[in-house]
Amino acid sequence: MPQDNASELFPLVDETGKTIGSATRGQCHDGSKLLHPVVHLHVFNSEGCLYLQKRPDWKDIQPGKWDTAVGGHIDFGEETEAALRREACEELGITDFNPEFLTSYIFESSRERELVNAFKTIVDTIPVPSDELDGGRFWTKEEIIANIGKNIFTPNFESEYQRLFCPKSPDDVDR
Repeated sequence: MPQDNASELFPLVDETGKTIGSATRGQCHDGSKLLHPVVHLHVFNSEGCLYLQKRPDWKDIQPGKWDTAVGGHIDFGEETEAALRREACEELGITDFNPEFLTSYIFESSRERELVNAFKTIVDTIPVPSDELDGGRFWTKEEIIANIGKNIFTPNFESEYQRLFCPKSPDDVDR
């Protein structure tokens, strides 16, 4: 069965994203809370549906749950947009897209701390999940909202989705 490479080298960053060192995937995911950068790409179709990937059961974090269409670590020495494009190609075969930066924030779980760089894009094609994933599909906003809190999605996805795409007041803009 495939597994994540625990010796893969990640940059360590401060809260502004400045690289301050490096550590392995294993060190970053062992509860040490070493802050490391990641990219997320929310992939919408022209009807406003959001593509989600299903994480395979062999993943070391949140196996078997539905998650952001593209999510991956930035390699040591790699630029953020280069990582975003690499991950989009590796995970969904998407190469021709215009990413729109949404936000950066720190996500913390019991096992790790990530500096998340979140983007969105609209595609006219159906993504083709690689063998890194356990499939994927487009979800309507109603389907997503109905399943939040039911242990179907990763906590990170739920938190990010609600922050970015669920306005809290009538004055908020629906992205």
